[in-house]
Amino acid sequence: MSAAVIALLLGGAGIAMGASPAQAAETKFNVKCVPPAGGGDPVEGETTAKVSAPASAKVGDEVEVSWETVKPASNNTDLMDIPQDSVQPTGWITVGGGGGELKVVGEKKNPPIPKKAPMQMSTMKGKLKLTKAGKITLTPGKYDVAVTFSFGTFVTKCAPTGAVGVGATIDVSAGTSGGTTSGTTSGTTSGTTSGTTSGTTSGTTSGTTSGTTSGTTSGTTSGTTSGTTAGSTAGGGGGQTDFPGKPVEVAFDCGPVVPGGIKTPVTINAKKNGGSYDLTVKTAKGAMASPMALPAGALKPSMNIKLGGADSGMVKVSGPANAEPIPDKAPVSLSDMTGTYKPGKTGKVTLSPDQLTIDVTMAPGATPINVPCKAASSGVSLELDTTAQEGGSGSPATTGSTSASGGLAETGAEDEGGIKALALVAGTVILLGGAVFTFTPWRRLRGTR
Repeated sequence: MSAAVIALLLGGAGIAMGASPAQAAETKFNVKCVPPAGGGDPVEGETTAKVSAPASAKVGDEVEVSWETVKPASNNTDLMDIPQDSVQPTGWITVGGGGGELKVVGEKKNPPIPKKAPMQMSTMKGKLKLTKAGKITLTPGKYDVAVTFSFGTFVTKCAPTGAVGVGATIDVSAGTSGGTTSGTTSGTTSGTTSGTTSGTTSGTTSGTTSGTTSGTTSGTTSGTTSGTTAGSTAGGGGGQTDFPGKPVEVAFDCGPVVPGGIKTPVTINAKKNGGSYDLTVKTAKGAMASPMALPAGALKPSMNIKLGGADSGMVKVSGPANAEPIPDKAPVSLSDMTGTYKPGKTGKVTLSPDQLTIDVTMAPGATPINVPCKAASSGVSLELDTTAQEGGSGSPATTGSTSASGGLAETGAEDEGGIKALALVAGTVILLGGAVFTFTPWRRLRGTR
């Protein structure tokens, strides 16, 4: 195809008439991919990229450079299909000869990708303005992969872990201008990213999963809600054993994994047991709707209760996983969480909801994925008049560490058992929050607990 035809096909975008036909070369390299928060540990895999550019051109020409992923470093997860036209890759090509980096962007265009099938991504393209004579090398480098669902967009970022071979070389002959070679990105990246969210099906242009430079994140935006500082004050004497708390609305920030976070009322109740207190923590019933059918045992909650006033520290409470399967679109309630508070100080002690953690397990025997959610706003639900006990002051708190699960996509050689890459957290990791669940306003939940 002649350079003139290429220029016409590109809509007169300034592609040089004198540029020679495109030449392409494949290069293999290893990458390390960092999934969105809550999606597991970084993973490594091998990808094959084909970089195309004119073999020769003149100073002043603007040429098109493309990056095609010949072999991705991962397959889709076995948990869910990736919809058509939902994957958009963005890459950065190192331009030799002092040219810096050229950003290339692919269209959000792909066929439906079934479970366990290889990832498929569009060719990334960009335009490079040639302003300096000499040989210009083009080497593929880091890249992002964004996967967009109706409930959010999730991005995984990948970068080479070792040397990468040159993908293409342009022989630039002298022209009228000198200076530095610079590049402009072709195409536009639309939408807002949900956080290099996860968040979520795995797979990628080179072994990445989920991703994002496009797409708008849906879901409820629960902002920061101030909780009410109210609780029932109980004296240590008088024979009282039951100390009911009052609901306090808590806004949980789950980071980019759950855009908009989670907002729910939380109530802390206590029952005196000797010198200690048995705690029961309740959240709102049916405050969200399941985005998909969930098996029994899929959701297991735990929470840190922050001590204030005379005492300090955290008390961990946890609840059982859902005993029955949850149908698609059915109301979802977290189980009541229980734990024991053994006072370490004497005096008035306040108890407030703190970090919430959801362990998500989508298949029997799979390692749970922890989704930590920090209490961005909270308040006192209960106040107790305590007497110090030997060895008291709560229990170890949940740290919110994230672990990979069997629900993540496999990458690399099969004989290695499958390196884990980020799965699109859709319906597996991000099972809470406005991005997946439809929340019921608290005013409609009053009296349900």
